Amino acid sequence: MRLVILGGSGSGKSTQAQKLCRYFDLPLISTGEILRKAISGDKLLQEFQWSEADPRISLSVYASLNELGYHAQPYMQKGELVPDEMIIELIRIRLRQPDIDYDWVLEGYPRTAFQAEELDFLLDNLGQKLDWAIYLQVPEAVMVNRSLGRSLPDDQPEIVQRRVELFYDRTIPILEYYDRRRCLLTIDGDQSPEMVQQSILTLLAVP
Repeated sequence: MRLVILGGSGSGKSTQAQKLCRYFDLPLISTGEILRKAISGDKLLQEFQWSEADPRISLSVYASLNELGYHAQPYMQKGELVPDEMIIELIRIRLRQPDIDYDWVLEGYPRTAFQAEELDFLLDNLGQKLDWAIYLQVPEAVMVNRSLGRSLPDDQPEIVQRRVELFYDRTIPILEYYDRRRCLLTIDGDQSPEMVQQSILTLLAVP
């Protein structure tokens, strides 16, 4: 099963992505977490596995991620979207890692209609197809309050507000994109995490 989790800042994307990964035993691909670790200089061992056959490949990947984090940091500090080409390259690298087979949950991407199209092109090249795009629908005020209640370094009031504005401006067209492809599931995200998960499983027709 291949799933994309969509929603604004504070909509519960990360929580539900983690729950679905545990429920279905799937690997999680979180662009926000990978970018934060790339910026902080961590080795990303949880997301990117070292290749025992050829360590040079892993070193090359690690170097690419460090460079990506360096260039992405100014955008994240302002609450702006990281440029498409950077994120697309990140996803391309991640989907080709040895721990990713044909099933996964993707959280934090795509965030623009262009990224959604690029993801489809990339999946075509990999012989894969997205099953469902799950949209967590949450009121703006709830997104802002939830985000401000977290302890992430980029969850400052002005940054959070900017991210919410960008979500409505650039991310909403993704819903139309996936709706036309009949793979969009819209969930009321203004519920308890357990109820949201149950709503998702119900729409996925999981007994």
